[in-house]
Amino acid sequence: MTDTFDVVVIGAGPAGENVADRVIKAGLSAVVIESGLVGGECSYWACMPSKALLRPGEALRMVKRVPGAREAVTGEIDLAESLKRRDAMNSNFDDKWQVKWLVDNNIELIRGHGRIVGDKRVEVTHEDGSVTDVLANKAVVISTGSVSATPPIPGLAESEPWDFRDITTLKKPPASLIIVGGGVVGVEMAQAWHDLGTKDVTILERGPRLLSREESFAGEHIKKVFTEEYGINVVINADCTNVERVNGKAVVTCSGEKIEADEILVAAGRKPQTLDIGLDSVGLEPGAFVQVDDQMKMADVDGDWLYAVGDANGRSLLTHDGKYQARIVGDVIARPEKGARAYGDIVASPRVVFTDPHVAAVGLTEQQATEKGLNVSAVDYGFGWTAGASTTGEGIEGNVRIVVDEDTITIVGATFVGPGAGEMLHAATIAIVSKITLDELWHATPAFPTISEFWLRLLEAYGL
Repeated sequence: MTDTFDVVVIGAGPAGENVADRVIKAGLSAVVIESGLVGGECSYWACMPSKALLRPGEALRMVKRVPGAREAVTGEIDLAESLKRRDAMNSNFDDKWQVKWLVDNNIELIRGHGRIVGDKRVEVTHEDGSVTDVLANKAVVISTGSVSATPPIPGLAESEPWDFRDITTLKKPPASLIIVGGGVVGVEMAQAWHDLGTKDVTILERGPRLLSREESFAGEHIKKVFTEEYGINVVINADCTNVERVNGKAVVTCSGEKIEADEILVAAGRKPQTLDIGLDSVGLEPGAFVQVDDQMKMADVDGDWLYAVGDANGRSLLTHDGKYQARIVGDVIARPEKGARAYGDIVASPRVVFTDPHVAAVGLTEQQATEKGLNVSAVDYGFGWTAGASTTGEGIEGNVRIVVDEDTITIVGATFVGPGAGEMLHAATIAIVSKITLDELWHATPAFPTISEFWLRLLEAYGL
């Protein structure tokens, strides 16, 4: 027997859910195929629980910056309550509310592993070994996400390393921890577990700085705060040549020196989860990112029926961009007359590193813009230099930068480093997407006294 739907979505993460929701609202039928928890990585292991782990330390430091309030803080972070809240954020790994959302929105769910077996055809293998054939009238959408990647360091894979799922679901902090990778996951988890009780934390970053994809001042500032204020050890340009377990300890050899800890976390990037979803049946490479156009359509598959959204296509490995792509694809499938095409995830992908301070960025760095051939200038201002920052608390430090295209006098990139900076990022995203000129933006007056008055100061520094 074959089940037939207008749209078949493989993967029930945020992007897949949004595809189904969009086409259902347009009057089509949709099914989501999922072998794990409905809601995906972000709900249970990534975005939500990781931010819950970071929040207690951030909140405590926020209070301690305010004279009068900090004197009221007499205790330490309650580990049990912190982890209880973390578990509430990931729904204790129960997806019943996510399933209810599907049901309430008339989206069908098939539990099992989906594989493409031909044009518009998907085979679902259930846990008991039985198989269901599913046919799409209009489209199949791949939304299978990504998984942690392990760098080819000798002995690393055999040293029982933790990945992102392990580190966000711990029941207690390890006494000591080595983190391989100084990107978003590495720095966030270093801070979170240091705050929650792991006092001996070492980050090993093979590049010249932390957060290598962002403005250089961002990674340099986080390194300074980590080493000088938190006591987190940061090793950059780390040439790691071997990992082994010795008497239960993880021992990493980097640049000729041995670094030891109870546990080791691999936080060295992601790879697409496309190895076993039938890509070879349509002439594509299993395990690779699926190449798509601006309508999320597979460029190398005939028939205009196969799409990919979210991490699987490699355009932007961020939840909100995956959901944006899903809305685009929903319109492409169900409302083709709109001619929807994605560009926001390319020109203005907003991203926040939820350390304390935050690193919030959108669009291009100065270096990236220059490499693209743009004629740009960078304008900087201190995050803590506004009157609003002084009212927020003592020791508010950081930096803000806008990257200006001198040919159009528009912003093509922005980076804010400071406490809570992520909540101020959307204004920059709007400025980049709307292509508003600085002459026009100058008329948008920031409220006084707020930290966001730095927008006015940036424009004044530019010369307006």
